[in-house]
Amino acid sequence: MSAACARGYYAVDYKVGERLVVDSRLGTLVSFPQQYLGVRFDGDKHTSRCHPTWRVSRATAKEATKHE
Repeated sequence: MSAACARGYYAVDYKVGERLVVDSRLGTLVSFPQQYLGVRFDGDKHTSRCHPTWRVSRATAKEATKHE
């Protein structure tokens, strides 16, 4: 499923490169594997698959610069 399909099906408008908070963990959206979000959490070397609507929000400006 492409990014456009994931956005349409789940009604989310996330874009690659955005900083997200998933289940209280800060990370960067790096891909759209199948119907999921590919998020690389700060401090991790691998990408995690996350459901687009499960405890996901955009990072605030303060959160987004916390680990950069």
